[in-house]
Amino acid sequence: MSAGSGRNRMRCHSFILSGGLLLVEQTLSYCFRGCYPDREYGKAFVPKKRVDPMIESVTLEPELEEALASASDAELCDIAAILGMHTLMSNQQYYEALASSTIVNKQGLNSVIQCTQYKPVPDEEPNSTDVEETLLRIKRNDPDLVEVNLNNIRNIPIKTLKAYAEALMKNTVVERFSIVGTRSNDPVAFALAEMLNVNTTLKSLNVESNFITGTGILALIESLQRNTTLQELKIDNQSQPLGNKVEMEIASMLEKNTTLLKFGYHFTQQGPRLRGSNAMMNNNDLARVVRSESDGSFTLTLSVPELERAFGKKFKSKTNKKEKA
Repeated sequence: MSAGSGRNRMRCHSFILSGGLLLVEQTLSYCFRGCYPDREYGKAFVPKKRVDPMIESVTLEPELEEALASASDAELCDIAAILGMHTLMSNQQYYEALASSTIVNKQGLNSVIQCTQYKPVPDEEPNSTDVEETLLRIKRNDPDLVEVNLNNIRNIPIKTLKAYAEALMKNTVVERFSIVGTRSNDPVAFALAEMLNVNTTLKSLNVESNFITGTGILALIESLQRNTTLQELKIDNQSQPLGNKVEMEIASMLEKNTTLLKFGYHFTQQGPRLRGSNAMMNNNDLARVVRSESDGSFTLTLSVPELERAFGKKFKSKTNKKEKA
């Protein structure tokens, strides 16, 4: 071996120092280990067991020691939840343990966090209403047909829906009519508006989730000025927004009506929303219905402030005159 300047590493991994001294012992040790790789040299490192002094100082009763020693992971998980040690478990385990009187945690403290298993929600059954038969029953003025529900039947022709509106003009039995999600459009809304002008029996009309524009909606609302029996009207969730101008006209028409008690529409503007809400509140205050237990009749109870607000003038009370006299 030739000595070089500085430290040079050779194939045998021996080192030659700048002073020319050979590290013989290190070289021999390396070669010896290469010949006998399976031999163990020296003592294996064993870390010392460190015990928390707080744990050493805790002493429990023998019964508790025995119970905790034989407790399963699920039981320890429930105990930790009861003691409020929520950092030892997932949120789902913590709240399930608090809400249930039995052991519901089956995975223990060392469980892997998993997503919540939601229960599958079955689809709604299709509407089983026979469209043609129901239309014939409306035309015959069937006394047993009080409610007509055509919701989510999407293959009803527009002519058939208009025929329903024409049949309801002469019907005196049907009180609730709903055509939610039937792809109704403005011609259907115009036909329903003409029906409301003459119908005196219908109390609830639902045309939500359809393709009616602002023109058709305004026709429906305008017909309420000549209708005094409809108490509930739902027009929300149409295919396109109605707009601020239409909402202002709707609010103005609602203020002129005194019989409508429920109006299903979410105004996008604060002004029409407040006006419509006040109009419905005034109508409900104006017509407080009290059912008689004897004959099932209805009577309207109106207070003096409600009458003054409804008619816009002052009313004199007779009781005050008698007291003064």
